[in-house]
Amino acid sequence: MTHSPWIKKPVNSGRYRHWLIEQGSLTRRLQSVSRDFCVKTSRHEYARPQVDEAELLALPHRQKALLREVYLYCNGEPVVFAHSVLPRHSLRGEWLVLGHLGNKPLGAALFMNPKVTRTQLEFKKLSNHHNLYRRAVRHLVAKPPAVWARRSIFRLGRSAIMVTEVFLPQVMNL
Repeated sequence: MTHSPWIKKPVNSGRYRHWLIEQGSLTRRLQSVSRDFCVKTSRHEYARPQVDEAELLALPHRQKALLREVYLYCNGEPVVFAHSVLPRHSLRGEWLVLGHLGNKPLGAALFMNPKVTRTQLEFKKLSNHHNLYRRAVRHLVAKPPAVWARRSIFRLGRSAIMVTEVFLPQVMNL
């Protein structure tokens, strides 16, 4: 099945727009609007990333990377599903700790280092045909018809990791 490409502007994203275009740390923003913030890991394993993810990270075909998936909770509700692709060769030096975060937010570690750069954000409205949609909403009682996601690549020297954030409907309650 061919998926539509990621886009440069979140066209027709409605109430999600202000969350999608946030340039700073999403973790910090969520913490600022929540009385209770936490991260819960749902996946942490070496596996093959999606083809488009591997291409953007210049990973050889079929090479495994650390796939980390977490839910960001505010006030007891999941508001964001984060999917990160961390190539093995990027988990060295200053980024060695990124492979062992547990329930600590990745964003906090990335935005603390002024040497880390970030590519332009890309956006996509995900429907139930997309595997990230299915993983993001699997624990929700009411499944929305679609959710918005954004992704970017963080770089530190020769190391690069991709972070995709899927915004769940509960983020609108913040």
